[in-house]
Amino acid sequence: MMKHLRTALLASFSLILFGAAQAAESFITVASTTSTEQSGLFGYLLPAFEKQSGIAVRVVALGTGQALDVARRGDADVVFVHDPVAEQKFLDEGHGVERQEVMYNDFVLIGPLDDPAHVGGKDILLALRKIAADKAAFVSRGDRSGTHAAELRLWTVAGIDIERVKGSWYRDTGSGMGPALNTAAAMNAYLISDRGTWLNFKNRQNLGLLVAGDSQLFNQYGVMLVNPARHASVKREAGQKFIAWLVSRAGQNVIAEYKIGGEQLFFPNAKK
Repeated sequence: MMKHLRTALLASFSLILFGAAQAAESFITVASTTSTEQSGLFGYLLPAFEKQSGIAVRVVALGTGQALDVARRGDADVVFVHDPVAEQKFLDEGHGVERQEVMYNDFVLIGPLDDPAHVGGKDILLALRKIAADKAAFVSRGDRSGTHAAELRLWTVAGIDIERVKGSWYRDTGSGMGPALNTAAAMNAYLISDRGTWLNFKNRQNLGLLVAGDSQLFNQYGVMLVNPARHASVKREAGQKFIAWLVSRAGQNVIAEYKIGGEQLFFPNAKK
């Protein structure tokens, strides 16, 4: 009798452990950039993956630099960001496994519709030179995000040492894209934004899109599994399923389908 009872208890305990393991694998944590969330892409994309896979996705939306730091600590299973230089460094340090390109869009220069620095057009470097020369109000994210990294790179390519020349006209917010856009709207200032967040942004006030279409504004997104050899908590199988779906025909089609006002926000370019 006792033998049968012990057997039943062991079987029940095994089922509980199995159920707990299944529950633990039923979601993954993705450290990502604010642009994928604030553009509305994740709200459109993730339900399609969750329905197909049964795996829920919990997103930690931060600037790219902060998202990579979260992954370095082992607090995420996957990183999905947009700063290829920082991503390569993350890989070289052994924190990530096989970066894959997923999609692209572009950065744009937003500013007052009356354009006091006369920057409108397609030349982003000329626009930045004019803003610096006029000391026109400019908002920077200042948060180590992919957008912030792109902004700093563009100042440098434009021949401007922004750390040396910036003054009260340059507002370093240390915030995400949405709050930075709100600050620019309040200040009637220029700033660099990803196109997706701009299109989804409602509090535009006197702001408009002034510079776009320059090849310097190309914005590539990549995805990586956090290295399970560094962090045993990484859900390798579930994380790889998410990555495989993102770069599959199904995932790429969902990305292409996401539009605001009939305008496509992201363009899939995973290598087949």
